[in-house]
Amino acid sequence: MNPKITIISSTNRSKALTKTISVYYQKLLEAKNIPTQILDLSGLPQDFVYSALYENSGKNTSFNAYQKIVDEGEKFIFIIPEYNGSFPGVLKTFVDGLRYPDSFQGKKAALVGLSAGIQGGALALSHWNDILSYLGTDVMGLRVKLYQIQNHFKEGKITHPIFQELLEQQVEKFIKF
Repeated sequence: MNPKITIISSTNRSKALTKTISVYYQKLLEAKNIPTQILDLSGLPQDFVYSALYENSGKNTSFNAYQKIVDEGEKFIFIIPEYNGSFPGVLKTFVDGLRYPDSFQGKKAALVGLSAGIQGGALALSHWNDILSYLGTDVMGLRVKLYQIQNHFKEGKITHPIFQELLEQQVEKFIKF
């Protein structure tokens, strides 16, 4: 049985905290006996921009495995770092490579923003919400914004009590969403 919730680690940047935070979020869900999987964009085929988009849609077997995960998924949690005032370009390119218009249509999503600055990825989440809405995805209203994440994540744990509380609230709501 495939997990019903897929956590998307939304960057391909090496040494980013995004994957680590994705694993942390997965543990929160698994503590509630919710099956999950992580779809890590750092594993995308290096040439997918040329070999899986537009006229090449469906031709890259490695990228097609990502399409299958999205097709089988019902709920998605996007862990999104803020890059240059928005989300990583690889996230948009990933979605551009998926089958349109139905890959995320009618599915549910929750958003978690990460930033080194003080906004917690608010702009990135706003921009991403617009795209998901365009794609027909039902996005949960509670968006968690983890600001200055490098200061609040130590030894595999969120150390900021408000961040912990917000993530727990989001998990509870998303399970019922």
